[in-house]
Amino acid sequence: MNEIRDIVNARWRGETPIYVIGLALMALCIGLLAACGIAPSFGATWVNTRLFGLCLAIIIAVDAARQLYIHRPDSPIALLKARYSGPEFITKALAGLPMLAVAIILLPFFSKMKSAIPLFNDYTWDNTFVEWDRAIFFGYDAWEVIQPALGFPFVTAFLAFLYHVWILLLYPGVLFFAFGKMSSDLRRQFFLTYVLSWSVIGGAMATWLASVGPVFVGPLLGDTRFDEQMAYLRAANEQIPILVLPVQEMLLERYATADNGLGSGITAMPSMHVAIAFLFWIAMRQISQRLGMFFAAFFVITWISSVHLAYHYAVDGLVSVIAVLGIWWGSQRIIAAWDRFLEARGQAALRTNTVPAE
Repeated sequence: MNEIRDIVNARWRGETPIYVIGLALMALCIGLLAACGIAPSFGATWVNTRLFGLCLAIIIAVDAARQLYIHRPDSPIALLKARYSGPEFITKALAGLPMLAVAIILLPFFSKMKSAIPLFNDYTWDNTFVEWDRAIFFGYDAWEVIQPALGFPFVTAFLAFLYHVWILLLYPGVLFFAFGKMSSDLRRQFFLTYVLSWSVIGGAMATWLASVGPVFVGPLLGDTRFDEQMAYLRAANEQIPILVLPVQEMLLERYATADNGLGSGITAMPSMHVAIAFLFWIAMRQISQRLGMFFAAFFVITWISSVHLAYHYAVDGLVSVIAVLGIWWGSQRIIAAWDRFLEARGQAALRTNTVPAE
């Protein structure tokens, strides 16, 4: 038990900056919302807890089935008991719990801040981002450039499906980084970047650069420039279900009713879909070359899909990539500075303990 305690405490000490920054950002969110008359609510946190719990249960069930298939034990109960009550499993579970708690708390408060953007800033940036896209694509909107290659109902439906699969990054993906086997430096850099990305990119930058994206400029701002794109998506939906359309309608309904629950809120710049997909790529490629290749492809598809499905302008993804790179770089230096502090404190304690008595 002492060994388990030492391993767990060592990991918790190393991750302290992430806990502190996460709690500080949560307190800031609560303060900003309270200033606007929005009281903290933990209903969405409970929903998020159940989603993470369901994912954990599925992962353990799949792992148990795999172990039973591989080992074919005489006593399945004994094998599973040894696996899930042994020191290695207990150590891994205890060590990852605080990081799991950060992930559970983070998303609901992000959703509240996302829904509250109109309280802090008006949606005034869409025209600017349309012009940026047209400057990049020689006078065309980004969706028009990729439409000849992607403008087929089956392709659109497949991309819409993959766009929804992205949510797996937030649950099984985060659980992998909380409990999976990897270097401490990579785990901490990933999680600090993850926390700061939701807060800085999805919170502060989204509020500063308030925009609604192509799908919502018509109903919310009266801008008809993307009516043709939406007409294509609706026509494609008549041939094969385009999964994003019901979600887009739900977001409009929640916006109209000021619903600030988990997954609500409208914002385009920057794209959190692209930001998180990019973060997973730069982290996963340090674990394995194959994972790096897979997540590189997923990142590119996510960026293209965000434009094709009318959620985002192309520059939304570009700004997200640049911001994540900056946060990744900064997170590495924060972690390194904390490690130097812990090392200096340890050396000072060692010197104190080894000074001979007078």
